[in-house]
Amino acid sequence: MKKARIALAAVFLTGITLLFLDTTGTLRLWLGWMAKVQFLPAVLALNVAVIAALCVITLLLGRVYCSVICPLGILQDVISFFSGLRKGKKHRFHFRKEIAWLRYGVLALYILAIILGIQIFVALLAPYSAYGRMISSILHPSLATGIIAGVTLLAIIILAWTGGRTYCNTVCPVGTTLSFLSRFAMFRPVIDAEKCKDCHLCEKSCKASCIDIANHKIDYSRCVDCFDCLGECRFDALHYRFAWGKKKDEAPAEGVSRRAFVATSAILAGTATLHAQKKLDGGLAPVIDKENPSRETPLTPFGASRNFYDKCTACQLCITKCPNGVLRPSTDITRLMQPEMGYENGWCRPECVRCSEVCPTGAIEKITPEEKTSIHIGTAKVDRSLCVVETKGVHCGNCARHCPTGAITMVASDPDDPDSLKIPAVNEELCIGCGACEFLCPSRPVSAITVDGLHIHRKD
Repeated sequence: MKKARIALAAVFLTGITLLFLDTTGTLRLWLGWMAKVQFLPAVLALNVAVIAALCVITLLLGRVYCSVICPLGILQDVISFFSGLRKGKKHRFHFRKEIAWLRYGVLALYILAIILGIQIFVALLAPYSAYGRMISSILHPSLATGIIAGVTLLAIIILAWTGGRTYCNTVCPVGTTLSFLSRFAMFRPVIDAEKCKDCHLCEKSCKASCIDIANHKIDYSRCVDCFDCLGECRFDALHYRFAWGKKKDEAPAEGVSRRAFVATSAILAGTATLHAQKKLDGGLAPVIDKENPSRETPLTPFGASRNFYDKCTACQLCITKCPNGVLRPSTDITRLMQPEMGYENGWCRPECVRCSEVCPTGAIEKITPEEKTSIHIGTAKVDRSLCVVETKGVHCGNCARHCPTGAITMVASDPDDPDSLKIPAVNEELCIGCGACEFLCPSRPVSAITVDGLHIHRKD
């Protein structure tokens, strides 16, 4: 069973890592489902089938989700494994009582953060999102996200190296939520007190620190079903078997009641609804890089739902899949690490809908290229003082030529002189906010025509 668990965990860890590292967007066709079966994305996406399946699996087999499906959980196992290779460190664990106030306190704060829309707290603790940021930071480094991802990784390494699954059983809100079900799992490791010789090998090999040999009990709310303990028992006293109705084998009494589980489930169900290289012009003159302008309203992706910021877990999978460099993590404290758009490196092409195809929570709803052209995410505005027609006295019209919706026309800069140089005028009814005009505007460092976002996207 341990070998099967390791094999499945390796498949999930490899698949999710490749999903984030893939820049072509092709792997999502085969691996995209791995993101959708993660617990929090499924809850926020109201994916009832996935949520039900994970709950049933936990009720049947225990917290195998944490040891097989969750990438951050698997990463902790990898770190703990290498820590155990040190001389004399293989059997380094011991039973520790549950820190109930911390586990359920963090879960309560987490649920409250979802309700109040404090997404920075949600994004920091969500295990799938935390792992995603670590991987995406490799391809798309960002100062704020990089620091947060680095600190998270360092904390995970320290906790897993010294204490195994400490993070899972003291901080992780997903692990705590599943623990309500795992304590009643149909199949679980069971200690035969009559055969047990109190050698403590199983306890010392338990990285969840949930085996209490002194009392011959296991805290099933913290057991992640890694099966490391099964291979350590030399007296045939520990087995993974059917355990319903075995009162003597239940976890210590400190656990929370069934009523607490029901209440938490109801709350969770309710809240779910709520580098740039220096370029040369002609090989001689340096081209000044564009700057992302200050926008009154940030730009959110095409297909963003009305409760985009409440559903987004800041996993940044959409950012890693953006082929045009448009999506990047926000540095605004109110939406830190959640994706926002900028057009200094590219523009959002009408035929590209990759971000909507990979979002596991429904924060970005799936759309087709045809539907995308009817969605308005922002409106272009012209600053005549920056336009090269005004500053250089030359013809341009670059924005009008490349506007895919024909929203920009060139009009005389002097209404009384039809032969005067022409400047852009924007038809707000036609502009969808794709950013082609902003990206291709020759004005530097800030474009003369920029796109300001809409709080609520408009559809034709």
